[in-house]
This record gives sequence, structure tokens and C-alpha cells, in this order.
Amino acid sequence: MKEETLEISLTVNGEPITKTVPVRQHLVDFLRTDLGLTGSHLGCEHGVCGACTIRVDGAVIRGCLMLAVQADGADVVTVEGLTETGEIADLQKNFVERNAMQCGYCTPGMLITAADLLKNPTPTTREKIRAHLSGNFCRCTGYHAIVDAVETTINKRLEEG
Repeated sequence: MKEETLEISLTVNGEPITKTVPVRQHLVDFLRTDLGLTGSHLGCEHGVCGACTIRVDGAVIRGCLMLAVQADGADVVTVEGLTETGEIADLQKNFVERNAMQCGYCTPGMLITAADLLKNPTPTTREKIRAHLSGNFCRCTGYHAIVDAVETTINKRLEEG
């Protein structure tokens, strides 16, 4: 039996892409396998762990819960795209300085989710930061250093105005 495919056109990290994909291929698999963008990871495949977190049309989503064909016409941004634009440069620096990553598996998803919180930085509490990151699991750090890094980034951005 031949696998059904469909042509899709989308923008990924600012680049227009047109590809023929299997209709049942998940978006994160398309990004990793077809485009070589391996920052987003495939963890639980149930949308629970957050390792596959990406942005689609400005919204933070789980790439394992969306099919590539559903992204037809969409604007997709991965951690590589956020890095290229410099949007998360200060956040990445603070992750390193605060030792907020150990194995690194969850880090891309954490960065994308934190970047969503940082779009319009406002004074916030550690509890609100934890709540915002709650859909992203990390088994190595215990979250304290991650919250430190996000809190530091928010405070520095607010100071710089």
C-alpha cells in the first residue's frame, strides 16, 4: 500500500518551504528529518513533556501534536530561528550563567516557552514563571536554575526598558 502524501508550503524561520510530506507525519518529525532542524526534540509523543515545543503563527505549540500538513500556510519558528534573530540571546546567556541546562534535552523547549513569557516582560513572581514553564519537563535541573535564568532575563529587560 502506497503512503499518501500532500504538498505543503510554509515558512520556517523566515524561509519559504515547499515539500511533499506523508499526511501522517508530525510537524516536529518534518522539521527534524526533512529540514535538519534538530533543536526541537521528540520526547513523549503525547504533548506532555514539551521537548518538541515550537511556535506556529506566533503561538507556542507542541510539534508532536500537529501534523506537518496542518502547518500548510503557517509561519513556523524553531529554537534555531529564535537564535538566528537574536531574540533569545540574553536568555541563552543567562541559561549558561545560571547553569540552567544540564543534559540539554529540554532546553530548546524551555527557551521557546520562556521566550513567549518574555515577549512583553512585566514584573512577575517565581511562581508565575514556574506556572508558565509548567508544561516543559526537565529531569536534570530541578527547575530552580531555569527559573533563575528566566527571572534574571525579565529583570534585566525591565531595567533596560
